[in-house]
Amino acid sequence: MDDTTTTPPTTDAVPDELPVVDDRRDRLLAGLTLIAGVALVVGLPFALKAGAEFFLPVTISLVIAIALIPVLEWFERRRLPSWLAALTCVLGFLIAANVALAAIVVPAIEFFRKLPERIDRIQTNLAPLIDLYATLQKYLNRTITHLANTGPVKTPATTAVAPPSSLLELAATSAPTAIVQVIFGILVVFFFLAGWTRARRKTITSRTSFDGAMATARVIQDVVDDVSAYLGTITLINLVLGGIVAAALWTIGMPYPLMWGGIAALLNYVPYFGPIVAALLLGLGGLMTFSDIWVALIPAAIMIGCHLVEANVVTPLIVGHRLTINPVLILISLSFWSWVWGTPGAVLAVPLLIIIQTVIGAAGKPDIAGFLFERGTLVREQKKPRFGLRRN
Repeated sequence: MDDTTTTPPTTDAVPDELPVVDDRRDRLLAGLTLIAGVALVVGLPFALKAGAEFFLPVTISLVIAIALIPVLEWFERRRLPSWLAALTCVLGFLIAANVALAAIVVPAIEFFRKLPERIDRIQTNLAPLIDLYATLQKYLNRTITHLANTGPVKTPATTAVAPPSSLLELAATSAPTAIVQVIFGILVVFFFLAGWTRARRKTITSRTSFDGAMATARVIQDVVDDVSAYLGTITLINLVLGGIVAAALWTIGMPYPLMWGGIAALLNYVPYFGPIVAALLLGLGGLMTFSDIWVALIPAAIMIGCHLVEANVVTPLIVGHRLTINPVLILISLSFWSWVWGTPGAVLAVPLLIIIQTVIGAAGKPDIAGFLFERGTLVREQKKPRFGLRRN
């Protein structure tokens, strides 16, 4: 009789293979997720740029609506229906935009329409500077001297075009696409504000846990508080800056001082580059107005001086550290959104940066190194930590 007995095969080898399979699956999912994330980051800017006709008015409308939420809530606390409070906010914003248009755009069109007629005065004012530059740059002497000695430039006769006197007239004379975008943006702001309270309540109450509901409410409130506080504070500072610039220009006899003050206030929304552009425009306006080169440069000097005081004293004192943003991030955001959407993107750069920072701060910053090397992603379970590093 054969003593050899058949024993069923053991299943000890199967569990040994499971961690390897799971680890391979984790590595595959992590790799696919990483590839999808990189593709999204690379492709999103081009999608935003290509679809600017849709994404730009939507983004502008949402930023404006978020900034108007505190005003909406103030009306709602006084028993005003949501739709009526939203309509009041939209009408108030449109009135303010129309006033800004009447104070800035209309005189600006009239003023710069005279630019061809003022070329002679600009050349006369710039002649000393051109001569000085010519003496320092000898190899450009012939070109600079020729430019300095150029006679009056004959400009072709142009037909005077009456500038628009209101926001509706400007929209009527604009391209149909711009009219559609303006109307679309106004509707987005209105419906966003009209349904804000109900949508926020539904978003918070739909969470499955109390902690999730509180976290969602905190993120929403932080976004609203930070964006509205930044835009409200900067708007107030810019209005005061524009008023001071306008008063100073009125003192020296600069025409259209309110227009120049409005341009200074509007361009001051763009960090770093906006005040520089405003100073250049004021310098051009001074060269068109005054016959003395040093007097012509006073408007630009006023803008630079006011901006230095505002940027280094007033804004840090009022805003404080609550809305302090890394200057490198501001430059990156400014460069990115300017490339995507041009000048409107530059104006939206800081508000969008605040929104993104607030959401990321609540959700947690993405840890690329942890995604690549920590447990459950690309590191095998049987690997032991090296160099004394600990796992949390």
